[in-house]
Amino acid sequence: MRLGVLGSGKGSNFVAIADGIVAGRVPAEVVLVASDVPDAGILAHARERGIPAVYLPPGKFRTKLDEEAEVALIAALETARVDLVVLAGYMRILKGELLRRFEGRVVNIHPSLLPSFPGLAAWKQALDYGVKITGCTVHLVDQGIDTGPIIAQRAVPVLDGDTPATLHERVQSAERELYPAVVAAWARGEIRVRGRATVGFAG
Repeated sequence: MRLGVLGSGKGSNFVAIADGIVAGRVPAEVVLVASDVPDAGILAHARERGIPAVYLPPGKFRTKLDEEAEVALIAALETARVDLVVLAGYMRILKGELLRRFEGRVVNIHPSLLPSFPGLAAWKQALDYGVKITGCTVHLVDQGIDTGPIIAQRAVPVLDGDTPATLHERVQSAERELYPAVVAAWARGEIRVRGRATVGFAG
């Protein structure tokens, strides 16, 4: 299975997936890494591994791609013959034509137990709200914000004395375990989606 990974930051989830591929745990190949940030760490990690890595300017909007940028991203993904688009800290909202072209083939990881705490800094939202358990969620991407069908979740306890930084660190650790496992299950054909129901992930 051919993966296209999109990210805006350090790329720790991409590294976890790439390491899983090298170790033989994820039967897939990363064929493209793209970022909306020219000096993003994820691009450096990809280049270190010999994986094609491109900066694609996002255009004039702050939170989404403009039409020209979306066309360029679609072209890059289709030229690389990507089977599954993996969002790894990509800070742009995807809508419209890209989701139509890759319908049911775009996945994201979010740092909370959705549907609780969608949006930005979800770990801080959880801490501020006072919940005792949070976690991370892998879900399909749809036209909403963190609203797509849930594939898998992993719980993380909120500890007494947690700060946003300490909680975020543990949530990220869970992400780095869960995301490669989900991608591996997808590559093996074990995950099936029926409406909002996803079945087949047992990790």
